[in-house]
Amino acid sequence: TVDVDTLALLEAVREHFGRPVTITSACRCSSHNAAVGGAKNSQHVYGRAADIKIPGVSPIEVSWFAETLIPDSGGIGVYESFCHLDTRTNKARWNG
Repeated sequence: TVDVDTLALLEAVREHFGRPVTITSACRCSSHNAAVGGAKNSQHVYGRAADIKIPGVSPIEVSWFAETLIPDSGGIGVYESFCHLDTRTNKARWNG
């Protein structure tokens, strides 16, 4: 099940950029998460994470906007070709 707060975060990102958001990875079962090398306690397993791409928008630009939405919580990970967003209660930031 995908977390409602995660869906709201993704919708806010979509509305801001006015472009479709492509989700490349979201809710994962434990076995798939392990197969793709996900962290053992990945937010993807709890339905609280999505890896996204937006045509014409760099992952760092997505992360800058996401920071305005979840400045004190959530996970934002910037990778070369996508941005990871999640709605964990604590704050986590990283570059992949």
